[in-house]
Amino acid sequence: MRIAIRPAVIALCLAAAAPVTATESQDPPSVLDTIVLWLAANFDLPSSIEPPVLVTVPASELVKIRYGAGASVSPGEVVAAYDDTSRTIYLVDGWTGRTPAQLSVLVHEMVHHLQSSADMRFACPGEREALAYRAQDAWLGLFGMDLESTFGIDPATLLVATVCTH
Repeated sequence: MRIAIRPAVIALCLAAAAPVTATESQDPPSVLDTIVLWLAANFDLPSSIEPPVLVTVPASELVKIRYGAGASVSPGEVVAAYDDTSRTIYLVDGWTGRTPAQLSVLVHEMVHHLQSSADMRFACPGEREALAYRAQDAWLGLFGMDLESTFGIDPATLLVATVCTH
């Protein structure tokens, strides 16, 4: 599934940009700003938010953050987690954001950050994951990739991860 940036969003960004003169330099928008703009334009999420804290931690720590101490999940199965309370995105040690796949992980977690910032409520954790996976897959699609070929997340696994079972 490909998501295209709407022409109106591009025009709005260009119109809002301040002209740069030869004596004035501006920093380019951060990757987080770019992701937020893309998510707001394509997934009806808020765009005006405080950025999250980004922290890299060992894979074993990610399992504890995501599932709690003593979880029987292999450390390689968790590549990121979001903590609503501290508004922190935890990424696995070695994450650089230099590939579409790594950036897609940040896109996924930014969806959770924007959901939390908008105080969105969900029937279950799986319902919250549905939009995050959809956005991640759309981001990967921009680069000719998808969740299945990149992360081994097939449609059946995705269904189990995003359905409410109660």
